[in-house]
Amino acid sequence: MNQTLSIISATLLTFFILSCEKELSINDDGNLVPKTVDQDASLPSITVNNTQLHAETFGNPANRMLVILHGGPGSDYRYLLNCKAFANQGYYVVFYDQRGSGLSKRHPKSIYSIQIMLDDLSAVIAHYKTSASQRVFLLGHSWGAMLATAYINAYPKSISGAILAEPGGFIWQDVLDYVGRSRSFRLTSETLNDATYLDQFITGKQNEQAILDYKFSLMASADESAESSLGNDGPLPFWRSGAVIQEALFEVGNKEKPDWTTNLNLYTNKILFIYSERNKSYGLAHAQKVSSAYPNIQLEKIIGAGHDMISFPTGWSTFYPKALNYLNAL
Repeated sequence: MNQTLSIISATLLTFFILSCEKELSINDDGNLVPKTVDQDASLPSITVNNTQLHAETFGNPANRMLVILHGGPGSDYRYLLNCKAFANQGYYVVFYDQRGSGLSKRHPKSIYSIQIMLDDLSAVIAHYKTSASQRVFLLGHSWGAMLATAYINAYPKSISGAILAEPGGFIWQDVLDYVGRSRSFRLTSETLNDATYLDQFITGKQNEQAILDYKFSLMASADESAESSLGNDGPLPFWRSGAVIQEALFEVGNKEKPDWTTNLNLYTNKILFIYSERNKSYGLAHAQKVSSAYPNIQLEKIIGAGHDMISFPTGWSTFYPKALNYLNAL
């Protein structure tokens, strides 16, 4: 049993012991997973587009804005906090947990759509923008890079440049192909067994989002295993997973089969497209295929890193100077 499972097992055991002593319930806020911003007023947040988002900023608000878009759907920005470093280089760095993700407010499954995610991003930019002439850049990782591209495809004139780190794809079939490769664990895999073992003790309905988020975090731990093709260095830091938004947006994708490349040929600003050496599900061929939707691409490989290239020292030490040079050159 791997280290991640051991930690989760110990946490669950402690929870049940405390439950017996104090009669705690897994349905009560904060007992199973951290509270969200609507449950904990001490968390930094903004209220935009009829939701409340966990958000914070670093740097001078008058500087060029760099909005950080985390992966998932359903992850949070904690694993991307290395990007605070851009604030020391003259950028106003904006972090937010997307709707239904991390420590942001949860919503019913029916509310989620790609358009509402784009509308949220527009609202975040408008909330923090200090002047009409302030330039805005996006830095997206994985799903966040897909969201950034969907936004550029819809509103190309509003974004001055973007850094895209291993987006699954911009056409739905490319997304499905990549997800299929990156999630291909054997049925007898120890990783898969570890991730699903504790799941047998807890069930949940759509309105029991804390339970679903907890279960989702167990499955996400498989990405950290040596058996995963993603080549990650280890467990990524996170606050809370968002199970309902991930399921909802994948269902939307399967139904609508979006194509976020329809206007990209009109976007002539240079895009920095990053892929990693150790992510065996990605590679140069997929990076070239996906990035080719943009007419002006700077394609870079991060040596010695996996999909988590922004989070750990080896990947970050290579990623950061490439990203900073790109931004400063625009």
